[in-house]
Amino acid sequence: MTGVTGFAGSHLAEFLLTQGAEVHGTERAGSKNDNLAAIEKKITLHVCDIADAAAVRGVLQKIKPDRIFHLAALSSVPASLKAPAEVLITNVMGELNIFEAVRHLGINPFIHIAGSAEVYGAVPPEEIPIKETCLFRPSSPYGVSKAAQDLLAFQYYHSYRLSVVRTRGFSHTGPRQAEQFVASNFAKQIASIEAQRQEPVISVGNLDAVRDFADVRDVVRAYWLALEKGVPGEVYNICTGRGHKIREIIDVYLKQSKAKVRIKEDPARKRPSDAPVLVGDGSKFGKQTGWKPVISFEQTLVDLLNYWREKIGAKETAAKD
Repeated sequence: MTGVTGFAGSHLAEFLLTQGAEVHGTERAGSKNDNLAAIEKKITLHVCDIADAAAVRGVLQKIKPDRIFHLAALSSVPASLKAPAEVLITNVMGELNIFEAVRHLGINPFIHIAGSAEVYGAVPPEEIPIKETCLFRPSSPYGVSKAAQDLLAFQYYHSYRLSVVRTRGFSHTGPRQAEQFVASNFAKQIASIEAQRQEPVISVGNLDAVRDFADVRDVVRAYWLALEKGVPGEVYNICTGRGHKIREIIDVYLKQSKAKVRIKEDPARKRPSDAPVLVGDGSKFGKQTGWKPVISFEQTLVDLLNYWREKIGAKETAAKD
């Protein structure tokens, strides 16, 4: 799998081990492996930049995998607005390198492409909840890169019959998520305030945006099922079908904390263009695989808040030693 050191990648690696899989993962040179602390000795890591075609081919030639989970990507929407070229090169060329290596090596693994609901962009109210047939209207370079990945996977299935299954994941969060993502950012701020490492002020962007949040641990189980029961060439939304305003995240955290805080709007946290509502229809995937989310929105956020409490607490202890 690619992106094994990342947020979703580390959770997927853990899940794959419970299924008895032999797990190989790619990492970039100098990557931090903190997310793999519990399982690093149980998997095999390969240094590989997915934007390097020769490196990708070398790894695949060595492993000859039965399944490929392609998760590696530059996945921050705000970051993509600042560095669009880097996002497009990494995300699109990285996937192309995998397809070309598979094709020229003559191997035929099942391939999962972890796409994103960001391909849908600003969807008209009458098209919500969003089905897989919804038009692409991406509102960021990241969304464009994921749309290109999706279309490229479609083309390689039809042109070369690669066994590719695409998923379009809606928002997912949980322990280990990077702090630039909204739910994780708010959790870190609350934990920092509790530890008296931040003034009792939470900086926020657009709290009225509505997103369909799933727990990352449910999502990686969906990725597994996509290759277990999904149909090559098809695409599936991975979502809960329930929308939550961003302000609900803060409400959950404040109920879990004794900290008294003030909410402050930060214009820098707002995107130049932002889809007001992204809520999906996951019935196609549910009917095909039997998947449904089992971890509640509230439990996911509590686990994420506790993750940051432990992380910040560990840093404080280390600083004192």
